[in-house]
Amino acid sequence: AFGLRGSLKLRAKFYGPFRILKRIGKVAYHLQLPEEAGIHPVFHVSQLKKHVGNLVVPLPNLPLVDEDGNIKTEPVAVLARRVVPRRNEPVTQWLVHWENLSPEDATWEDSAFIQATFPHFRP
Repeated sequence: AFGLRGSLKLRAKFYGPFRILKRIGKVAYHLQLPEEAGIHPVFHVSQLKKHVGNLVVPLPNLPLVDEDGNIKTEPVAVLARRVVPRRNEPVTQWLVHWENLSPEDATWEDSAFIQATFPHFRP
């Protein structure tokens, strides 16, 4: 659901590693992605990160996406709370730890937005 707000902060920096199936031209690669990825498997070299070493450290699987391509996730916990002024009115925000992400990737969200979007969530 973080596609609802377009939050790029919540997306993992990199996924993989994935096998290169072939090089396309001088600057693109066709990768072997899982079927459920739902994204095009050809990437410009600037979007890829070189895999160094022979130790394979499994990274999280590609996240589930909805029909619009937005990543689906759920809040796990509220790590902190704060009140910020918005148009001279106090707005309560929560530092939200998201499912399948580390606490370091937590984001500040309006508590009203979280309660409206995830009515089953109890902070």
